[in-house]
Amino acid sequence: MEKTKVFKKEIGYIHNPDLISDFETLINSLPDYFFEEAASTTGKYHPKFSLGVGGLVRHTKVAVRLGYELLNNPCIGGKYTEREKDLMLIALTLHDGLKCGYPKEKYTKATHPLLVCDHIKAQKEQLNMKEEEVEFICHVISSHMGPWNTDYYTKEEILPKPKDKYQNFVHMCDYLASRKFLQVEFDSEDNIAD
Repeated sequence: MEKTKVFKKEIGYIHNPDLISDFETLINSLPDYFFEEAASTTGKYHPKFSLGVGGLVRHTKVAVRLGYELLNNPCIGGKYTEREKDLMLIALTLHDGLKCGYPKEKYTKATHPLLVCDHIKAQKEQLNMKEEEVEFICHVISSHMGPWNTDYYTKEEILPKPKDKYQNFVHMCDYLASRKFLQVEFDSEDNIAD
């Protein structure tokens, strides 16, 4: 499978050419199951388009597209530099990259944001981006679950909540992409139909 081909359109949203090869490296590092799983392992928490085979990719594409559209609105995107925008779009693409853990488990791992962050940091030697940019991506991914940050059984907080405009933006895009009322059409290659 050509993993970067799946996200060709999203890679095209990146303005800074020096980030593209790093983005591709990170996409290629994602486990194969990411490209096959549904967004919700139980089917309860996501709209129909994100269920079934490839649903997690479709959910991710919607979150990224929402981010892209919002960041192109000067009233919203004007608060961020072009580099920050690119890094948030990269983060949105990777945010659920290890949703079922590694190795893959049957259900969503509650700590999957932290697992993805560890995974990204483990790729650091292969990346050209600065250490603070890797940290930025992990910073916004770590809190993407928003208020759903507790362990299912113990009810203890296991993930950070969004605290700044960057974390809030990434959480908002992921949250909106998971709303059941949302209806998005995809073409035969699972790209959002324009």
